[in-house]
Amino acid sequence: MKTSDLIAALAADPKPRGMPLGSRFSLALALGVLVSACAFAMMVGPRHDIARALGTMRFDWKFVDTIALAIPTSLLALRVLRPGAQLRWLAVALIIPALALSSSVAMELMMIPRDLWLTRLIGSNAIHCLTVIPLLSIAPLAALLVVMRAGAPASPHVAGAVAGLAAAGMAATLYASNCTDDSPLFVATWYVLATAVVVAAGALLGGRFLRW
Repeated sequence: MKTSDLIAALAADPKPRGMPLGSRFSLALALGVLVSACAFAMMVGPRHDIARALGTMRFDWKFVDTIALAIPTSLLALRVLRPGAQLRWLAVALIIPALALSSSVAMELMMIPRDLWLTRLIGSNAIHCLTVIPLLSIAPLAALLVVMRAGAPASPHVAGAVAGLAAAGMAATLYASNCTDDSPLFVATWYVLATAVVVAAGALLGGRFLRW
């Protein structure tokens, strides 16, 4: 069957079969986050002084950074499920977390002495961050890739990378409650590197499993 014939046949069938794709996406995302949250609780859990940390600017702003990544990229992942999705929305989705993170870094650089910048950047949990965030990303990334196979993303590598961004944002939000390094300099360095690992994995897996 020619591609044009296939598209015409799909368009001629107005009744979707089974659960709508959007609902399947939401369910998969919820299950992935639930598994990740359970893994987080068993692996590390929240930091011991979280009650004292709550309400402090640096601790709370970590969640602004991570949620600003998780929400727009999750919506973008839903968008790229279908062929013909405009990838310019990728740039729009990434502006939000970039602005949140860069503004927090700028404030940190203005508030602390220059000789403390490197200390805050290195922190004390770099390896932990680079390990835990990718591990917590496995379940939501797998869930997103599974549901994406039911769609038809125009660019499998891009779709996988977007799924990786969304999964890393969710994982980083969980990890932020455990991490005792609250400096935006630490977040901008190690959280971003951990996210890059997940994005690379998502792009590779998407290129392999999302072809149609």
